Amino acid sequence: MEANLLTQVFLPLALFIIMLGMGLTLKPADFRNVVLFPKAVGVGLVLKLIFIPALTFGMLYLIPLQPELAVGFVLLVACPGGATTNLITHLAQGDVALSITLTAIASVITVFTIPILVDIGMLQFMGEGQMIELPFFRTIIQILIITILPVGIGMILHKRSPRLSHKAEKPVKILSAIFLVLIIASVLIKERANLVEFFLKAGPLSLLLNLLGMLIGYYITKAITKNKAQSLAVGIEVGIVNGTLGIAIAAGILENSVMTIPSAIYSIIMFPGAMLLVYLGNKKNRVQGIRKTPG
Repeated sequence: MEANLLTQVFLPLALFIIMLGMGLTLKPADFRNVVLFPKAVGVGLVLKLIFIPALTFGMLYLIPLQPELAVGFVLLVACPGGATTNLITHLAQGDVALSITLTAIASVITVFTIPILVDIGMLQFMGEGQMIELPFFRTIIQILIITILPVGIGMILHKRSPRLSHKAEKPVKILSAIFLVLIIASVLIKERANLVEFFLKAGPLSLLLNLLGMLIGYYITKAITKNKAQSLAVGIEVGIVNGTLGIAIAAGILENSVMTIPSAIYSIIMFPGAMLLVYLGNKKNRVQGIRKTPG
């Protein structure tokens, strides 16, 4: 697939379908749920939008990477979660309503924070001479078009035609999964000459960010809310990001294929850690069920 076709047509279309699928599961009440879970939402957003990016900057100073890879990691952690986090939360028997609320709110806020964090990352790791121009307002508009617009369309369809929305949900999810695989494959193929080197450099940090995000999100929320289901939701939301959005911004807006690598590798590596939380969440529930069963 030619680079122009990938970045200008396929990537935006794929992300549009993925975000449309997320919108089909959202309703306005999901944004109002913040009043129902004030502590959990507050903790989740602070960890997701402030703590994890700050932690990533610190780790990038300790683990030197080539400038484009470092900026790729900054872009990665600046992205919100996606519909995947809601599904994994459901499988882990976490608080799905809280997960959806965090995803929805973070998706809106990160439209404005992504350009800021990426600019800071380029200034820190690439320097003024190598920086890629990232016009703030134009970037915000582009991110709005590829994220918030399809989510809004999905929410409108969900409200006006619930039956149609319900029927479309499964096919859209299947298409989203197919597109995600194709996107990651196309990125890896494009950089196949340096693939082993990139995996050795970006793989450990991707895994570390994934595991730290989930564990920090889980245990800090557990300490504050004393609620296991909410803790699982926050842990998954903090530890998993929308790698497809990271790839789309790196390839389509920044036009730098190396910056797509952290998002592509992370999108592969994040699942074992997520499945660990699913296992732990279900294991505890099974143990409790056995204890409650009359002997």
